Parts: sequence; structure tokens; C-alpha cells
Amino acid sequence: MKVVIIDDDPLVSQSLRTILQTDPDVTVSAIGSDGEDALPLYEKYLPDILLMDIRMKKVTGLSAGETVLSKYPEARILFLTTFSDDDYIISALRMGAKGYLLKQKFESIVPSIKAVMAGQNVFGEDIIARLPHFMDSKPKESMTFTSMGITAKELTILELIADGCSNREIADHQYISEGTVRNAISVLLEKLHLKSRTQLAIFYLKNESE
Repeated sequence: MKVVIIDDDPLVSQSLRTILQTDPDVTVSAIGSDGEDALPLYEKYLPDILLMDIRMKKVTGLSAGETVLSKYPEARILFLTTFSDDDYIISALRMGAKGYLLKQKFESIVPSIKAVMAGQNVFGEDIIARLPHFMDSKPKESMTFTSMGITAKELTILELIADGCSNREIADHQYISEGTVRNAISVLLEKLHLKSRTQLAIFYLKNESE
């Protein structure tokens, strides 16, 4: 698994390299010192994971992430930052980042990149716990689920996703196969023009009271 690190603190970058390379499955291909390095390093190494800070001197991680994703929409970007600012988190979610972790949780970094490689979205527990707060602070959408073309069964799956259920848990709850759950999630993502199950959860939280 190839990882590119972008962080403007050399000590943090080297610490991250050391932590990641304790796992034999992980290789740190390159380290950049600012958001402006993100696209060139991504294009050169085509990493499996782009692990990136948010606040940097010239180009922020958020701006760099948008640039990378506009050219490489399949890129897996995992933000690692000391800042749990609401606007940063919401921007990361909306752009389609695969995760948002706080640097204080170093022990979670390797498991998190492995989870992202397995197709999951990873957000720290403290971030997930604040999702309802993010949604309460935003204007509610006026459209109903029905008007968006969401069926009753899809709505149930959407609710279970928002509750944090895995595909297996949803399948058991609905007495369907995991394959059917995956297909339903793909359909929901297409209908709602979203990129991840985390965005589906946020969408449900925003609209559930309508």
C-alpha cells in the first residue's frame, strides 16, 4: 500500500513515516511540505492513500484535496489535522474525502488507512459524534425523500447507514444479502449525486425531519 504524506511540519511528517512503516504492508512513497506539493506528488507516485494536513502556509489541504479530486476523482484522501473546526470537517465531507482524523489519535492512523483501502470511510469518534450538530446548524432542505425518488426500502437502508450500521448489519436487519445492500447503496449514491456512505448519513440527518 503506497502512501504520500503532505504536512508542513517536518517532525510530524517523519513521525508519520515511522508509524506507517512499522506495518510491512505500508510504504511511504514521498513526503510533501505544502498543499502545492499534493498534485505533483500524486501524479508522480499514484498513491493508494494521500494523507494530508489541512492548515499549511501556501495552499491548504482542503484546496489541494479539491484540486486532486477534480483530476483524479478516485483518489483516496485522508485528512489528518490538529484542528476539529466544523467548517473544515464539513468541507472535507462534501468534497468526498475518505476520512478526517485528529493528529492526537496516532494509534488509529494505520487501522484507518487500511479501512479506507477496504472501501470504508473513516472519521474519528469525536467527529462522528458531532455530525448531528453540524446538520442542526445548517438550513434544512425543502425536498422530501419521496420527491427525491427514494423508495421506502431505500429510506430504511439510508436510516440504518446513518445509525452507523455495517453492510452485514443492514443485511441482517432487512433479511437481504450484503450484495443487495451494496447495490442499494450504489443506487442511493447515484440518485443523490453523493460519493460516500458518510455523505449518505449526513444527507439523511439533514432531511429526516422534513
